[in-house]
Amino acid sequence: MDASSQAIANYEALSILTGQMRDAAIDGEWDELISIEQHCGELVAAMKVIDVEAILDKDARQYKIQLIDKILSDDAEIRILVQAWMGQLELSMQSNRQEQRLLQAYGA
Repeated sequence: MDASSQAIANYEALSILTGQMRDAAIDGEWDELISIEQHCGELVAAMKVIDVEAILDKDARQYKIQLIDKILSDDAEIRILVQAWMGQLELSMQSNRQEQRLLQAYGA
C-alpha cells in the first residue's frame, strides 16, 4: 500500500474509532471509551509519519477533509458527554462528602 492509500486508510480507521468512542460515551461505557482512546493515540502517532509522506489527489484530499470533519464532530460530542458525566460525578462526590460530615457531626 502506498503512502497516500495508507494515509486515507488511517483516517478511515480513526473515524471508526472516534465513532466507537462517541457511542461508548453515549452509553456511559467510560472504561471502553478510555480503551478506545488509547488505540486512537497509537494510530495518531503512526499517522504523523505517513501523513507527511502522502501526496493526495483532489478527490482523496476532499475525502480526507470529510473524515476529519466527522472525527472533529465526534470529538466535540464526546467532550460534551464527558463534561456532563464529570458534572454528575462531582455532584455525587459533594453529596457523599456532605453525608460524611453529617455522620461525623452527629455520629453513625
